[in-house]
Amino acid sequence: MFVAAITVFTLSTFVGFEVITKVPPTLHTPLMSGSNAISGITIIGAILVAGLKLKWYTSVFGVLAIALAMINVVGGFLVTHRMLGMFKRKG
Repeated sequence: MFVAAITVFTLSTFVGFEVITKVPPTLHTPLMSGSNAISGITIIGAILVAGLKLKWYTSVFGVLAIALAMINVVGGFLVTHRMLGMFKRKG
């Protein structure tokens, strides 16, 4: 079970890297918005997993997933806010 999970994680990392590097720059903002929505779902799932307290490592991975997803969400909102500020009229 653990080896299968690591295999799926490794393959999804490579597929995600290849997909992201092929996206044209004009689609980065919509992709980032979608990524923020997925991270919100990840936070909910991680909170549920961390709260189950099945094994010690489920809580650790749950807390780690919450931290990484929160970094993605906050960073995405900061970058989006900065980009929207570029379209405001000055003066």
